[in-house]
Formats: sequence, C-alpha cells, structure tokens
Amino acid sequence: MLKKILIALAAVIAVLLIVVALQPSEFHVERTATITAPPATVFDQVNDFHKWDAWSPWAKLDPNATIMTWAGNNQVGEGKMTLTESRPNELVKINVDIVKPMEGSSTSEFAFKPEGDQTAVTWSMSGHQNFIAKAMCLVMNGKKMMSDIMDKGLANMKSVVEGASKT
Repeated sequence: MLKKILIALAAVIAVLLIVVALQPSEFHVERTATITAPPATVFDQVNDFHKWDAWSPWAKLDPNATIMTWAGNNQVGEGKMTLTESRPNELVKINVDIVKPMEGSSTSEFAFKPEGDQTAVTWSMSGHQNFIAKAMCLVMNGKKMMSDIMDKGLANMKSVVEGASKT
C-alpha cells in the first residue's frame, strides 16, 4: 500500500513539474488607459521618478520605500529601476531589476499616443521567467495580479493628472 501511495505521489509531482516546465518562459502584460491631458503632461508623470509617489501602486504599498532603488516591506521587495530610453511625449522605457523577494528582471514601457484632447497611455511589462517564477505565476495567476496592479497605477495616474488640470 505504501509503495502505491509513493508511486502516485511521484506521478503527481512529475505531472506538476511537466506542467510548470511547459509554461512560457517569456511573459508580457499590457494595459492601456485614456487620460484627458496632452501627451507632454502624462509623459512628465512617468519620465520623472520623483513623481511616481503620487500614482505608483508600489509606492502606496510601502510609503517608506524609495524610488529608483528601493528596499521596502515584503509586498514591495528590493530592487532598482533604470530609465533606459526616453523620447519626449512618446515613450519611456525602464529596466526593472528585482533582488527580493525573488530575483528577476523585466522591461517596462510607457507609450503615449495623442487622441484628440486625450492621451492613450499603454503600460507594458515583459521579461523572462525561470522555473520557480513560472511555478509561482501558475499558482498565483501572476499575469492577472500584474494586470490588476498596472490598472490601479494607470487609474491613479489618471486621477493625479486630471485632478491637477482642474486646479
């Protein structure tokens, strides 16, 4: 009986390992929001890391964390952001290197597209996942979790930018 239980357990573990291994190594998440403001105003919120405190969902998780390089609570972790490309009113590209809670790197891009008196802001994040990251994302639905965080950040940005234009 014990032998059958061990064989069944080994089979379940093997299936789980195969399922995780078959998950894509590359990930991409993209969200878009429309903000009633010119591209220059929205671009300014992203291009200046000092302004991220007003809208970034991660800054709100740990108000004591610092931007560009940060060390925060277990929800924020530790890492650094490096602005690698900035084209005024068009694109901001950032490398994000996470040290804690789990090492990893990704690229975030913010693209700005004028639409009449509004700006469509597309925030995308892409990168490579190792085996452990693939397993965690499978269990925690990492893509949905990241999409929700990005939606919240874009909504915060919309509120900040549109609120500032009314004053």
